[in-house]
Amino acid sequence: MEEGQQYRRKTNDRRSGEALFRCAAIFLPYLNPAELFCVSSTCKTLYQISKNVTSRRTSDVSRGFEKLPVPFHNPISGDPQPYSYFLYTPTQTLRTPPDFRQPWGSDHEARSDPSDPFLFRVDGARGCESCSNGCGGDNCPCSNLECGPSCTCDSGCVNRVTQCGVNVRLKITKDKKKGWGLYAAEFIPGGRFVCEYAGEVLSSKEAKERQQKYDEVARLTPALLVVKEHLPFGNTCMRMNIDATRIGNIARFINHSCDGGNLHTLIVRSSGALLPRVCFFASTDIEENEELTFSYGDVRLRPNARPCFCAAAACAGILPSEDT
Repeated sequence: MEEGQQYRRKTNDRRSGEALFRCAAIFLPYLNPAELFCVSSTCKTLYQISKNVTSRRTSDVSRGFEKLPVPFHNPISGDPQPYSYFLYTPTQTLRTPPDFRQPWGSDHEARSDPSDPFLFRVDGARGCESCSNGCGGDNCPCSNLECGPSCTCDSGCVNRVTQCGVNVRLKITKDKKKGWGLYAAEFIPGGRFVCEYAGEVLSSKEAKERQQKYDEVARLTPALLVVKEHLPFGNTCMRMNIDATRIGNIARFINHSCDGGNLHTLIVRSSGALLPRVCFFASTDIEENEELTFSYGDVRLRPNARPCFCAAAACAGILPSEDT
């Protein structure tokens, strides 16, 4: 009788353990690096599952949101940090709750539905479906814009250059001084679209408040981009604040270069969309393994300025700040 009970107890324990490990493969991808490390130290099986999650994370930072995987590469010997953790969005997004979780590193990671690239719309806007000569005609509302939410064309339209995600092979590599940076994993011809700068769209007040918090944390590397555009009418300036520190895309890894870098920043407007998007194009031919860089803005001396390691001939020694 006792032998039968012991057998049933062992069988139930084995089944419970198997169920736990099956569940672990589901919930571990939702953990951040510190949480994943704590779980991995509890037993050999969870350690192996956690190791597999980390391996899949380093193979594609985009979590399947982009058409091409963007891997991490850390050539620094003895560096325990295999990747940089953040939430991913392929385009502009609104503020997300602080407790929001996103799976990353599942063994059957299906591509999530991307955020709506036309989140901010203009009601009643006319798109290319109103054209008698088709998209791109002389009288097309999209002649000076990209097609947008008021257009009937699909993603294959040649007037949606920046809306199909990353179409060039890229990688994220760590440098001893700069930290993580975005590099070309193949030859990129001049004029080619590379990526947009994606993140949380903030008001100017929110952006300044966040920048003050980021300045107080010495070890934090913020990714708050402020773009100011002088409009053609009057003395008007439009300001966009995109924060990719907590949620963003691969553009958050693009480092500054005091000589302007090899990327051209272009403000792209789509027909029917209220807010423009900040997009990067290759300003010149970019060779494989070459770092992608652009200028963050003009440098002004300020307290607690972060050092610049761009190594350009005209390097100012410090990075531009939000004040510029």
